[in-house]
Amino acid sequence: MLLILALLIGVIAGLRAMTAPAAVAWAAWLGWFDVSSSSLAFMGYRWTPWIFTVAAIGELISDQLPTTPSRKVPLQFGTRIVVGALTGATVGASGDALVAGLIAGVIGSIIGTYGGAAARGKMAATFGKDMPAAFIEDAVAIIGAILIVGAV
Repeated sequence: MLLILALLIGVIAGLRAMTAPAAVAWAAWLGWFDVSSSSLAFMGYRWTPWIFTVAAIGELISDQLPTTPSRKVPLQFGTRIVVGALTGATVGASGDALVAGLIAGVIGSIIGTYGGAAARGKMAATFGKDMPAAFIEDAVAIIGAILIVGAV
């Protein structure tokens, strides 16, 4: 079950890079994920969820700008892979499966990055504008992250 959650939180990282670690850090801080004895213990520190939350809000705001870079450019893609690995590993570490969680998170972030780009392009074509598609993608990422970490 944890590996499925790691895969799914990776998908969220592919959609919105900073939403996934914000949700996972809040879950770790609240004690839903016990990572205190792992190398990812910093995910449960007091300030970690706040830092990731500020970054997630910044990402949501910047995504509404007219010249947002594609998520498939190397810097954006790399960020999503690293964040997918971090969040997947954190979920996996809570069940002593850090490496398996890391792999599941990376696979999920690749799926989320490419699938999200394709879905957003189709939604933008349907609406005639990108803004409604961006809002839908934001809502899916936020609600999905909350449901995933709440499933623990």
